Amino acid sequence: MRELQGMLGVSRSVLSSLVAAGFVTPARGPRNAYRFTFQDAVLLRTALQLRVARIPPRKIIAALSRLREALPDELPLSGIRVSAVGNDVAVRTGPSQWDAVTGQLLLDFEVADIKGDVVFLATEPASRNGERQVEEWYDLGEQLRVSDANGAEQAYRKAIEFSPRPYYAAYVDLGVLLCELEVRCNDALDVFDEALVHFPDDAVLHFNRAIALEELGRIEDAIRGYQRCLQLEPTYADAHHNLAILLEKRGDPHGLLRHLNAYRRLTT
Repeated sequence: MRELQGMLGVSRSVLSSLVAAGFVTPARGPRNAYRFTFQDAVLLRTALQLRVARIPPRKIIAALSRLREALPDELPLSGIRVSAVGNDVAVRTGPSQWDAVTGQLLLDFEVADIKGDVVFLATEPASRNGERQVEEWYDLGEQLRVSDANGAEQAYRKAIEFSPRPYYAAYVDLGVLLCELEVRCNDALDVFDEALVHFPDDAVLHFNRAIALEELGRIEDAIRGYQRCLQLEPTYADAHHNLAILLEKRGDPHGLLRHLNAYRRLTT
């Protein structure tokens, strides 16, 4: 329950009310604690968005129940969108749009103003194929990173956890996401340090780690980070730019000019 609260950004009482209303039927674990599947998380997020759009709870339950039964298992994660249209729930798959409760096709001129939408991700908790499950979590992180930072973080961490080998893109995107939150730069640093164990000679990781160090006020460590990035990739323009600024703050005019000139050469 606690993990799902963080993913969806809602209180425990809201989640409990959604469970009590029958939107999902989670399993029970040790000490009778709720155990939610990936599908439960998706259904609850969809239900929350439809409730915000003022769709009646009875209609939400009917719509999500029909979707759960009707959609094919092989449907790609980004292949369907659930929207509140007037007082109804509409589903779009490719060019087609249909009523989620009745199954009736809707023509574009019949559709009222959309009051909100949410991507419905899957009809099963995740693919039984491990590689596809990892990609599903990563794709979910990409979809949520603008609208739901907590949910995106959880999704990226799941992609890293379930991946049979180090997941480079998830490490990078998770670290950048946390650093953008400013107060999470220490957490971002931990992510980049873990990633560098697997990818020690990656310039992008060293660059992003240096940004996190700079945000934390660890200027000398940040300088060394940018220098390491440039050792690996001398044409990394942004590393020259950031290093020039830090060297100026440190009182190194020669270093400032050297890296500023390199930045200008690379960007003009």
